Amino acid sequence: MSSRSLRKLRGERIQEPLNHFVDQEEEEEKPLEPAPTGKRRRNRRNKAAAGSLPQLKSEADGETDATKEKHLTEESDGINLRLKDSSTVDNDHIETMQNIENEELEKENEELENESDVLQTNSHNKPKRKKKKKKNRNSTPDDTQEVVTDDIDNILQELERPNGFHYQTRTASAESRPLLYVEHRNLNPETELKRYFGARAVLGDQRSKQRHRSLHRSTWLTTPKDTWPRYTKTGISMQLLETKSGVQYFNFEHNRDYQQVQFKFLDAVDSMDPNNILTLLRVNPHHIDSLLQLSDICRMQEDQEMARDLIEKALYCFESAFHPVFSLTSGNSRLDYRRAENRSFFLALYKHMIFLEKRGCPRTALEFCKLIRSLDPERDPLCALLIIDFLALRAREYAFLTRLYEEWEFHLNLSQLPNFAFSVPLAYYHLSQREDLSDAERCQKQERAKRLIQNALIVFPSVLMPLLDLCSVQADQAVLSHKYFGFDVQIRQPSALKQLVTLFIGRNWMLWKEPRIMSWLEENVKEVLSRVDANDPLVQESENKRRIRYQNVPRNIHRHIILSEIKEAIATLPPEVTAQPVMGYDPLPPLDGIVTYTRPERMNRAADGSTLSLFFRSLLPNFNLQEDRRQNVEGEGAEDQHELNQGVNRLMAAMRDMLANIHFQEPPQEEYQDGDGDGEWD
Repeated sequence: MSSRSLRKLRGERIQEPLNHFVDQEEEEEKPLEPAPTGKRRRNRRNKAAAGSLPQLKSEADGETDATKEKHLTEESDGINLRLKDSSTVDNDHIETMQNIENEELEKENEELENESDVLQTNSHNKPKRKKKKKKNRNSTPDDTQEVVTDDIDNILQELERPNGFHYQTRTASAESRPLLYVEHRNLNPETELKRYFGARAVLGDQRSKQRHRSLHRSTWLTTPKDTWPRYTKTGISMQLLETKSGVQYFNFEHNRDYQQVQFKFLDAVDSMDPNNILTLLRVNPHHIDSLLQLSDICRMQEDQEMARDLIEKALYCFESAFHPVFSLTSGNSRLDYRRAENRSFFLALYKHMIFLEKRGCPRTALEFCKLIRSLDPERDPLCALLIIDFLALRAREYAFLTRLYEEWEFHLNLSQLPNFAFSVPLAYYHLSQREDLSDAERCQKQERAKRLIQNALIVFPSVLMPLLDLCSVQADQAVLSHKYFGFDVQIRQPSALKQLVTLFIGRNWMLWKEPRIMSWLEENVKEVLSRVDANDPLVQESENKRRIRYQNVPRNIHRHIILSEIKEAIATLPPEVTAQPVMGYDPLPPLDGIVTYTRPERMNRAADGSTLSLFFRSLLPNFNLQEDRRQNVEGEGAEDQHELNQGVNRLMAAMRDMLANIHFQEPPQEEYQDGDGDGEWD
């Protein structure tokens, strides 16, 4: 056996214990590296022994047998020398590799600080996994475990930073949000229905149908349906008017084509024929006012599904025309209700909110109510404050209602509205019934609810008896016999207060029907009677305030009562409001409205202005009474002519009602029978 092969054999035995740990790691890395490892091992061994190969050749050619034995006796020394030489080469190579890897790891750590999905990227990055294993060639398994744990700790620290996605501060951020903060996901009624019934029950087969549905714009207010016509440019656009102290003021605008369609719509409304509106919608399927007016007609005919679909289609048209900067959730976007182009958007939102509440989605309806309030908070044209308490109680958002009362009571005097005076203590009562409260917090909320409900009963005594009647509860004899809650209080209250009380009772009575709430109310009523008998100063003070404060009702409250469609509340409206024509697309327009374009004057079709001709023309379906009365009457007899026209109009309205109620009765069937006797055929 030659000395060359012998030395080669000695080298393999020397390097075997050193490469044992490396071979195990290379076997673990074998699935990750498709190339064979045997050729690499031979190359490494050849490189390790390449430095001493020429010297071994010269010694093998000139040595004798004696020198061979000498090399065999000095085997241990040779082993030590070769170990030292090979290890120095390997150490230099490993140090250079570690330096390169350390630089790469530093770069990776810098990238990890700028990325939020650190854990996901590291778990799918296979080259980084290889580098970590290569770094630990000369380390023990304990050291590798420490490095892995350190990496995990660093990743968790990155996730806990404010820039990461952590969920511990969700409650704090919800409390610090603005009061009218609107969330996009809460505008979708399916989100609330999924919470009640589950996604499978709500969606059903919609998941499979979503792939094949027609292309529509993605919107937040509504979900487009496949049955809707494809959206095209309707002539409505939104413009940014100005920006003041971070608040942006927008306005909808109509182009000339849309204005012409609007004039045709007004002619169709004046004709009092719904078929004309249907004809207009077939040609212009995205006309907003036609959709709103036809929705009211369908609702009167008890076609609720079609009425709701038309309102959603109107909202879809509006959202498709939004300005890129207009935001539904920021609370800094404003629309002026005085502009005629903006009123339809307010009305569409309000009617959609009512449909959502009737559908059983009060949380989504509450979100739309906050949106309506945020669009014009100074004027509140639809008076959202009269319904927001009802929606909050229906959605069980008691904390929101109490927070709204505490923040807005100082500058809005919410306690002067009957709905807030009774709804806020009811919210505190529900909060006191929670099981997760401590005894101190429960007692605090109970005392708060008790104090507020007693003050409400003293300030608004006319609420109790009608509320008990609607709840089918018989009052105690002590309450019935006491004059403070008697019938005289309801008669002597101002008409403005009567409208607010009737509206509150007609809408919120179902929230007080629970037996435990009635027992709680009964206890507080008895304490109020004792305070009245004791001549509490709050009793006389409240009576004086009722006479002074509730004199006139703003126009927005009248508009809200008309939109509420509560018959008892509508019956309390004054004659100057009910005498006006109320249109579904623009009920009670503001007196200081801003009109950007006007309807052109129509030609008078009447041959003469006589009373007889006006009477016969009023019987025709296309007669326009408002336009025929526009005559420039000059001279001293102008007032007499106006009174004469009003009298003729009343006469024509009475004649229409009389002709509509005429029914012809058919003669009885007995007259057609033969009266000879038995009535049998021959």
